[in-house]
Amino acid sequence: MTIYPIKAFQDNYIWAIHDGHHLLVIDPGDAQPVLDFCQRYQLVLSTILITHHHHDHTGGIEALKRQFPNALVIGPNNPTISAIDQVVGEGDTITVNHPSVSFNVWAIPGHTLDHLAYIGELGLFCGDTLFHAGCGRLFEGSPQQMLHSLSRLAQLPSQTKVYCTHEYTQANLAFAQAVEPNNGEVSLTVAEVQALRVDDRPTLPSTIAEQLRINPFLRCQQSSVQQAVAVWSKQAYRDELATFTSLRQWKDQF
Repeated sequence: MTIYPIKAFQDNYIWAIHDGHHLLVIDPGDAQPVLDFCQRYQLVLSTILITHHHHDHTGGIEALKRQFPNALVIGPNNPTISAIDQVVGEGDTITVNHPSVSFNVWAIPGHTLDHLAYIGELGLFCGDTLFHAGCGRLFEGSPQQMLHSLSRLAQLPSQTKVYCTHEYTQANLAFAQAVEPNNGEVSLTVAEVQALRVDDRPTLPSTIAEQLRINPFLRCQQSSVQQAVAVWSKQAYRDELATFTSLRQWKDQF
């Protein structure tokens, strides 16, 4: 089984999972890069998974369905997403025969209210909720919802690979350094990521273990993060939710 990041737009990744014959893609915001990938490797698109309704994750569905009318589109219960064939939500299991993969479905609201994660042996496909060294903006959900979603993801096995859908890592790490300038793990990751990006290589996937070491949004219980947020906001926080709320506001202005 091969997992490959198909580049789209300025910084999106459409994750492609294939067995050499059949292809599953996650969040195809643009159809053409997927069609080109299919042609290059002589693949038949069988399945499309959608994490949430934003256009840069769904915009290619209709064109892909025209080219591959038998492709099954699976996603959240949101009527604004075109051509959903199978609605899934919290607690569901997805089994795909070609390629042979299965996923558990988690509801992880925060970035949007309809946001889903797909979790299986291959890893965590989490859309715009958990980024490498960051998390998504709160467009629809509350800080409490996002913190709960991130806390759930943080409890996955440490070796779980994390496949998000944007190449935001360098900007996220700059913020992580501002929050925890003495975190040596962040400094090491900055150097590793810079070497990858110089060669235009993806910084993904990461792992849950790495995110617990470097991602400030998963470290709101740490005194170093709480103290940094207190200095920025000029308020003292000992509560994890209050820390997360101000941390997200800080990142929005960073």
